[in-house]
Amino acid sequence: MTIEIRVPTLGESVTEATVATWFKKPGDAVAVDEMLCELETDKVTVEVPSPAAGVMAEIVAPEGTTVGVDALLATLTEGEGAKPAPAAAAPAPAAAPETASSVDVMVPTLGESVTEATVATWFKQVGDTVAQDEMLCELETDKVSVEVPAPAAGTLTEILAPDGATVQAGGKLAVIAAGAGASAPASAPAAAPVAAATTGKDVENAPSANKLMAEKGLSADQVTGTGKDGRIMKED
Repeated sequence: MTIEIRVPTLGESVTEATVATWFKKPGDAVAVDEMLCELETDKVTVEVPSPAAGVMAEIVAPEGTTVGVDALLATLTEGEGAKPAPAAAAPAPAAAPETASSVDVMVPTLGESVTEATVATWFKQVGDTVAQDEMLCELETDKVSVEVPAPAAGTLTEILAPDGATVQAGGKLAVIAAGAGASAPASAPAAAPVAAATTGKDVENAPSANKLMAEKGLSADQVTGTGKDGRIMKED
C-alpha cells in the first residue's frame, strides 16, 4: 500500500518551509517513526518521521524545495522489507506504576526578554525510560537553542507540547512518572542556553546551515542570511 508523506504543522503563523535535508532516498527501507527529512522555517527546524514501516518509493519535494503545510513530500510503499521499529524499553523498576509519582517537565528560563520558544525536537518518546538530567527535548528561540533535561529518573508518560508547538517560559512540556527513589525537584532546572553561531545580531542560524559552514570552512560573517532577522539558512 502506498502511503503519502506530507508536511506537518509548522507552528503558529508559519505556512511554508524549505526542504533542508533528506536522510533517506528512494529504495531505502525505513522503520516506523524513523526520520525521513528535515524542514526549515524562519522560526524552527522540523524533522519529518515515517508514519509506517516500508520502502521509500518517491521523493516529490527534493532538497531546496519550498513547501506549504500538508504538501506532499514523498511516497512510501508500506511493509516491503522494513524492520519494525524496536519496542520501547521496559520501564526501570524504580519507575514502576505502583511506586511512581508524577514530575512535571517545565520550560526553563529562556534568557533576557525572551518569553516564548518553539519545541524543535523531542529526543524521547512516551514510554521511554529516562535518567535524571538526560536531555528530553530542544527548544528554539530567535536567539538561542535550549536543551531541557529530565528533572528526575523515571518514564516519560505524556508529551504536552509536541514538535513545532510554541510554549511560554514556565509552561508545562511533559510529565515523567518518577520512581520512589528518584529525586523530584519542585521545578525543572534551568537549562544553559546553547551558544549558536550568529550573524552578529544574536540570531540563531539554522542547524544545517551551521554544519554546512563548518564543512566549507566559512564563518557566519562571510554569509548573508536571508531568514528572519538575518538568520542564515542552508540555502544561503
